[in-house]
Amino acid sequence: MSRHETVLLDEAVDALNVREGGIYVDCTFGRGGHSGRILSRLGNSGRLIALDRDADAVACGMSIGSPNLVMVHGAFGKLEALLADFGVAGVDGILLDLGVSSPQLDVAERGFSFRFEGPLDMRMDTSCGQTAEEWIGSASEKELAEVIKNYGEERFAKQISRAIVAARSGQRIATTRQLAEIVAKAVRTREPDQNPATRTFQAIRIFINQELEELSLVLPQCLRVLNPGGRLVVISFHSLEDRIVKQFMKGGASSDVLPKKLPVRECELKAPRLRMVGRIVRPSDAEVAANPRARSAVMRVAERTLAQ
Repeated sequence: MSRHETVLLDEAVDALNVREGGIYVDCTFGRGGHSGRILSRLGNSGRLIALDRDADAVACGMSIGSPNLVMVHGAFGKLEALLADFGVAGVDGILLDLGVSSPQLDVAERGFSFRFEGPLDMRMDTSCGQTAEEWIGSASEKELAEVIKNYGEERFAKQISRAIVAARSGQRIATTRQLAEIVAKAVRTREPDQNPATRTFQAIRIFINQELEELSLVLPQCLRVLNPGGRLVVISFHSLEDRIVKQFMKGGASSDVLPKKLPVRECELKAPRLRMVGRIVRPSDAEVAANPRARSAVMRVAERTLAQ
C-alpha cells in the first residue's frame, strides 16, 4: 500500500492548540497522520471524531483501536448532522486537510492519476455517486469545457472537451490512459515538468466529488459548532480551495460592513465571530524536498471568539 506523507503535521496540530480532555474533529482522516498526533495530546478523557469519505481510510482508522477515537464514514459537508449522531454540540478544534491522499493517487484502481492505467472512477467514496467514466460518457461538450476550465483553470478546455466528444463517438472512454492520451493531443503547450493531463484530471476529480461545494458547506458549520477559543485549521492545495477558505475566514473575522457616514456607534456593530491566528503557513523547503506533493500546501488558522 502507498505510504501517505502527512503535510504540515507539526504545524497543523500545534495550531489546533490541543488540550487534554477536549473534543476535536479531523474532517479528513486519510491515513491518520494528523489524527495520531492529536490523539497523543488528548490525554485519557479527550475525544477525537475523525471523518472520511473513503472506506479504506475508515478501515485504517478502525484498526487503531483507540478508546478516544470515533471513526465515521461520511462527507464533512454533513458535519453538524454527523456530530449530532454522537450527541456532540460543540467542539474545541477542527482540522481540514483538503485534496486527495497518496494512497488514493497511487492505487491504479481508484482512477485518480494519469500515471497509472486504471478505470476512470475518481470517487472518494466508491459506494455511491457517478464515476468519472459515466460522467465523461454523458456530459455535453459545453459541460465538459465548463468543468475543465472552472475547476482545472485549463486554458485549453474547449479544445479538450471537443477532443473528448470526438473520441467517445468511436469508443467509450473507460481508462485513465485513454483520457490522458486524448488530452495530450489536444493541449498544445504545457508548463515544464507538468503532464498535459494534470489540470483536466484535477478538474474532473474535484467535480465528481463536489469538493468545492463540500468545502463551502462545511465552513459555516465549523463556525457554528466551535466552542469559544476553538481553532479551525485548514490546509488547502488548490487556489480555488484556498480562495474559499480565505474569504470565509476574513468574513468571519470582520465586523459588519455598513455604508459610510451611517450614524452607528462602534459598540452597536456586530462583533466578529472569528479571529485570524498568525499568517498563512507553507511547508518548509526541507518538507517539500522530502515530499514534493506538499509544495502547493497553504495553511490558514482562525479562532472562534465569544461573539454570537
